[in-house]
Amino acid sequence: MSTQNEILKLEINKLREAGHRFKNKEISAGDFKGISGGMGVYAQRGGQDFMIRFRTNSGLMSMEHLELIKNFTEKYKIEDIHFTTRQAIQLHHLDIDDICNIMETALDHKLYTRGGGGNYPRNVAISPMSGVEKEEIFDVTEFALKISEYFMNRITEYKLPRKLKVSMSSSDRDEAGATINDIGFIAAVENGEPYFRMYLAGGLGNNPGISIPYGKKVAPKEILYYVEAMVNLFMAEGDYTNRTKARTRYIPRRMGVENFLEAYEKHLINVKKEKNLDLNIEIKLSNTLKYYSHRLKEDFSLIHQRQDNLYTVVIHPLNGQILSEDFKKIVKFMIENSNAEARLSTTESMYIRNLNEEQAEKLLQLTDKFRQKTKIEQSMSCVGIPTCQIGIEQSQNLVKNILEYIKANNIPEERLPSVYVSGCQNSCGRHQAGDIGFAGGKKRVEDKIEDVFDVYAGGIVSREKTVLGTRFGTMLMSQIPEFIGKLSMELEKNNMNYREYINKKNNCFVELIKQYLV
Repeated sequence: MSTQNEILKLEINKLREAGHRFKNKEISAGDFKGISGGMGVYAQRGGQDFMIRFRTNSGLMSMEHLELIKNFTEKYKIEDIHFTTRQAIQLHHLDIDDICNIMETALDHKLYTRGGGGNYPRNVAISPMSGVEKEEIFDVTEFALKISEYFMNRITEYKLPRKLKVSMSSSDRDEAGATINDIGFIAAVENGEPYFRMYLAGGLGNNPGISIPYGKKVAPKEILYYVEAMVNLFMAEGDYTNRTKARTRYIPRRMGVENFLEAYEKHLINVKKEKNLDLNIEIKLSNTLKYYSHRLKEDFSLIHQRQDNLYTVVIHPLNGQILSEDFKKIVKFMIENSNAEARLSTTESMYIRNLNEEQAEKLLQLTDKFRQKTKIEQSMSCVGIPTCQIGIEQSQNLVKNILEYIKANNIPEERLPSVYVSGCQNSCGRHQAGDIGFAGGKKRVEDKIEDVFDVYAGGIVSREKTVLGTRFGTMLMSQIPEFIGKLSMELEKNNMNYREYINKKNNCFVELIKQYLV
């Protein structure tokens, strides 16, 4: 019987053949995507270059995988690396043969791409600070890795209607977005007993939805039963005929929430009868001290861990795009400081954890020129055009234009929030979940087709309150930097941060937005 790696390597041979047929225009872009998507590979706009997405489990980057990515950038002359909003790494502008060679080498190092796209369970997202976050309940890392392992052991067997996303958060801050995913878990405790709160059938994109609270405690050792029950429900009730309504959030809309939860319970009972999926993971409740002695001041690039005198440095490259030369500097630092741990976040950042004061200062200095420091600088953007085949707008250029406008006009940026930018309505930039979001499109304005973005505001994600951003209308791409500049002036004039301003001066905020709508 073939091992999984042998099966995956046979798939790579088929991908290589399909890639050449696609480049020779023997098969369509859609046909190629049907073959490549589930393998974490996509053709870029223009049809000559390709991208690959590594399934870096829950954003955990081992030293072996960091060095492997570095080696790929050197061997294949890759200029930059993209950190995604699903805690993964993407490499772009590659030939199909290079893509396949990279996949084969990565498999030998247990770095997978299978299920990185297509109708499969995607990377299990977790809080990047899980295990070191102040006020967290317990570390969810091992549970996320077990779910990932469970998915990967049967990744070639899944036939889902669409992709399925699982998220796990270690605290009520819900940094992983458990309340806006297909399946979400948030660590909880009652009378000293740990458990998970669970949320079902949420998601961003077209017709987004907040996840439905399950309402019952989930025993940590039984978590795989609950995941498998949702997978089975998805296959039984998901729409295989209409791709636009195939995500899990459409099932309770069709069935009604009560019937949906009843159907879920039936699948859960069956899974518990038929399978043995118990986990044996020791849980140690996290302890946050009353007093700490960290000497370095916290900011958007430096976080105090709950372990006294240990720090996490947040490295956010512009638009999540880090130059390969800068990535190599981080890898070298990691080699020289073996106690450090690297994790990717859902905000296109890399978190380097468990640093002492001297190490934190050294890394901050090392990354000073390419690490974005304020919230507005730490904005997020999907790759957009000219790279993405389905992208409509230049999402990364919008962020660059905003920052250039701020710098050129000496606009204060300390009070501005991050912006979340998607090149289309698919929400790869999570525009519906942030303080301010933009989704790209085209619109006829005075007999001319213009580059535009729909503007969203007020999105927030946490256990206590998750709200999707409200769509206010459409702005010209060229006018958005000025709008952000005017917003900064309003925040300064009122001596408020952004969240306080939209809560207390919402009418003023709405009037400001209206000035720029087309």
